[in-house]
Amino acid sequence: MDEAEGSSPGGPPAMMLDAIANLARFHREHEEFYASQPREQSVALQRDARTLLALADRWSAVQPASPTPLNPFEGADDLTAPAALQLRGVLFMEGEGEPVELARLKRDLSRTADDLLSGADWLAAAMQASWDAAEALLDFAGFADLLGERHRIISNDWQAAHLSAMAGRLLHRAADVLARVDFRPSALRADLARDAVSPRRLYSAAELLARAADLLSESAGLVHDNERRWRTFRARTSRLASPPPAPHPPDPAHPG
Repeated sequence: MDEAEGSSPGGPPAMMLDAIANLARFHREHEEFYASQPREQSVALQRDARTLLALADRWSAVQPASPTPLNPFEGADDLTAPAALQLRGVLFMEGEGEPVELARLKRDLSRTADDLLSGADWLAAAMQASWDAAEALLDFAGFADLLGERHRIISNDWQAAHLSAMAGRLLHRAADVLARVDFRPSALRADLARDAVSPRRLYSAAELLARAADLLSESAGLVHDNERRWRTFRARTSRLASPPPAPHPPDPAHPG
């Protein structure tokens, strides 16, 4: 392949260097977001897991009540866990059905799961394309010592995609588990008076959420690992794009 004017010996053509420099700049900046955003999601999921654990702990220890409330908005003391009230605002009321906060939690889990799965599919496809494109760098001496760095960036992102996809599947399964719990106060009390299946399901859902949170945090760590590698790769691209210095003319005072 002929090198275009403006590229250094051992480097790709100038047009190819421009494309590489563009990727190194914008994808480094893009990844700065994804080095932190999954951790923010992780914290939110840990909060939701703690909410479910608080409810499960409460229901596992309490005797279901048989109240005769004067007001339908009275709180259900036997079903409401103080920690869940603080973490997610979950309040069971005597004359109401499923707390709106739990309905919102389940909805948020499904939406987050869908977003994670679609994003992971896109990223995995992008990394396959990047892996294929990176083969072209093997022919250029100017990148010989950075091939490991470039492929590490790709493999980190690819692995992060798989972790995100697994987190999405875990969240969908947690939502499926929660869908099998009837959160109406009357139904919960009936269940707690019989086999108490509801708290056991909440424990399982909380475990699924906690694992998804861990995977998202791991995915952010993989992306964060790329930051120095992108800087190194971009600096090399800039150096290769600079034309080689012109040779100095011989000093006439010192011939030979």
